[in-house]
Parts: sequence; C-alpha cells; structure tokens
Amino acid sequence: MQTYDIAVIGGGPAGYVAAIRASKEGKRVALIEADFVGGTCLNRGCIPSKTLLHSAGVIDQIRKASSWGIETGEVTVSLEKMMARKNQVITRLRTGITSLLKAGKIDLFQGFGEVNADKSIRVQIGEEVQTIQAGSIILATGSTPAVPPIPGLADVPFHTSDTIFDIEQVPESIAILGGGFIGVEFACIFASLGAKVTIVEMADRLIPLEDVDASGVLSKSLRSKGVTLGTGLKVTSVTKTSGGIQVNAENTKGDTQRVSCEALLVAVGRKPNLSAFSQLKLELSGPFVKVDEFLETSVPGIFAAGDLIGGWQLAHAASAEGQTAAINAAGGREKVNDRAVPRCIYTHPEISSVGLSEEEAKARGYAVKTSVYQHSGNGKALASDESGGFTKLIAEETYGEVLGIVMVGPHVTEMIAAGTAFLSLEATVDDVAEMIYPHPTVSESLMEVAEKWLGKGIHS
Repeated sequence: MQTYDIAVIGGGPAGYVAAIRASKEGKRVALIEADFVGGTCLNRGCIPSKTLLHSAGVIDQIRKASSWGIETGEVTVSLEKMMARKNQVITRLRTGITSLLKAGKIDLFQGFGEVNADKSIRVQIGEEVQTIQAGSIILATGSTPAVPPIPGLADVPFHTSDTIFDIEQVPESIAILGGGFIGVEFACIFASLGAKVTIVEMADRLIPLEDVDASGVLSKSLRSKGVTLGTGLKVTSVTKTSGGIQVNAENTKGDTQRVSCEALLVAVGRKPNLSAFSQLKLELSGPFVKVDEFLETSVPGIFAAGDLIGGWQLAHAASAEGQTAAINAAGGREKVNDRAVPRCIYTHPEISSVGLSEEEAKARGYAVKTSVYQHSGNGKALASDESGGFTKLIAEETYGEVLGIVMVGPHVTEMIAAGTAFLSLEATVDDVAEMIYPHPTVSESLMEVAEKWLGKGIHS
C-alpha cells in the first residue's frame, strides 16, 4: 500500500489544481482520475464549446462583412475540420496539465478511485486494483449532465453536453431542452452552422439566473439568428416520429405545443458525482456534499471542492475552491472569497456579471441605486458593429459601495475581471469613475456607468 500526505480524487479544474497546490505546500500527493485530466471543463465543456463558438463567431462576421464593404464568396463550413481543431486544442491543454503534474512530482493514478469506510482508497486501473492511504483526502469528482425523467426520452436518441461534441454532421434541426448558459451557447453554435434551432425553457425567459435585461438582449440576438424561443414551457413527453423526434410541451395556460426536430440536446443542468465515496456517508446539503467554511466535510480530514459542493458550478470557482481545500488539507485555515465570482456566457453577444443583482441586493437589505450605460454611445462598440449591449452598475446608495456589475457586448467576458477586482477590493462608485480607461474600448463603459450613477456623466 502506498502512502501519501494528500490524495485528490478527480482531475478536473478543482482536482488537478488542488493537487498542484498541495504539492507546492510541500506535501506528497496522489491524484486519481478515471478519465482524462482536465475534467468536464477541458474535455467536454468550457474549452471545446469556446473553440466552436469562436468558429461560429467568425462565420457570423463573414456573413456580415458585405455591409462593411468586404465582399466574400459563398461561405462553406467543414464540421470535420472544426472538430479536428477542437480536439487539437483539448489535446494540447491536456498535455500541459500532465506536464505540470509531473513537474510537481504528483503521482497520477488513471483509474476509478473509491474511498473505503476506513478512508483507504481503492483504485481500479483496468484489471488491476491498487490501494493507497492518505492523511487527508480532497474530493473533486465533479458532476455529470442531469437527465430529467421525461416520458419517452429514454426511447429516442438524444445528446447531452458529454456527447454533443462528437457529432459528425450538422443536423437540419435541433431542439435544445434548457435555456441556461449551456443551452444558449449551443444555440449560437448550431444557428451559425445553419441548423434550425428551437430552445425549450421552463422559466419565462432565457438564462433565468442572470440579469433580466441581459436576457432580453440575448433573446433578441438569438431571434435575429433564426432561433425559435419557447419559454414558459414544461416538457411533458418526447416521442419518436418517422421524421425524427417530437418534443411535446405545455405552456402556463395548459396549451400543448409541439416541436419537431432531427436532433435533441438535453441541457437542463448538472448533478454531482457521489459514487466514489458512498461508504463515507457524508452529510449532504440537498444533492451536494455539505462543507464548512474551510471546505471540510462532515468527516474530519475529508475535504471537497468544485461542482460536488454546489454553488456556482464554474471552472474558475472550482479551481479557487481546490486551492483553498489543498491549503487547508495541508494544515491551513483559509476561506474562499465567494463574494466576487465572475459569471460568463460566451454567446453572441457575450454576457458577464459579478456580485449581486439588483433584486438580490434589495433582498439582503441594501438601499440600492442602479445605473445603465447603453453601448449605442460607445465608439468601439459602434466601430465593431456590436452596439446592442450595455453595462449596468448596482451599488449601495448611501456610501456607493459596488455590489454588482453586468456587461453585455463584445469581449465583456474579458472585461469582467475589472469588475471582480472592484468587488474584491470593496471599491466605491467613485473609485470606478476616477480611473482612466483606454479609448476607444468597451471597457470605458465602466467609467461611463459609474459617472452616470454619480450624476456626473459626460456622455450619459
């Protein structure tokens, strides 16, 4: 039996980062991963989707180019080459992670790890079984796509985000169940590739957990791409037809609506992977593993991070949690600053946010004042022909503490890091307004919205 200071189960954004951090803390570390390192994010999520979204964005630009004075021929798309490039990006990043693990002298066990009741870990590697022991264990087993018990769904072929990246041809039509960030990103991809796309969402709007105005801009953009939006619809059944698949749904009035499609993508959320440690009988919070402020579970010496513990199921949040769990497993007492976790949606236009929404801030008892700056007055947005977005600032009215920021427009997923810094540093609206921003950039909208909030706007 091999013995380690810390063993990490799961090699995704929480797990491999935790392993590297633990190694840098001077600990002997084992990392156990049943599949490829990088987890869902690298292999079946963030990276492949953003690679395809970049291609989709280029297609959209080419189609608009004639209005900018650039004449092109007929646009043809090779899905095979797009997928090959996606695979190249994944392989390169996967190789990089493996190199980092080797540099940190971390032992990588590529097999399914299961924690026994005595806290030893059984690792199944092919036909071989190995057992390892560790002083502390970090659980980072991630999540898998949730598949709801819809009548008839099991009888038809359907995709989840685990399988959709392996399709070999663009379907003529596709229905996407779920209008959250996964669903709307795939809607952008398939609409740009020429498929007829229909989104079926139970809530009354897309991305229901994000800003309502951002949802409105996104809905308008998707409709302009030919995407059919079915919001306020509950799927009652799915049936196989001679021409493909039929999704049956009801609206809030009880009226039946039907969507016919060649392909079906189920993107209604994710569920945590719990099977690797069922013998520990950890305390749960709903479907997720319950942890304290130091990310320790109900069993001393067992820590957890990432999608497994709920909260924002985002790769960067998971990595921050993984680092914190590693430091604490090594004897520290650190906490994650979950007050300033940025959220990014890589649609066209992009959407990003950080902190509280206006509704959340009011619910927490803040006296709230909000201002909005429309990008129709922003020089860079106009020059880029992407002026339909906005920047919104939510702040505490008396002292001007920044509580939240929402941005919609080109490259705003890059710019929200500035908003994250404002919240992390407990900045005021005056701090945001007094900075000098480069011109012309969309980032200037942060200054504009802050000056507008203060009643001192030059262009607003």
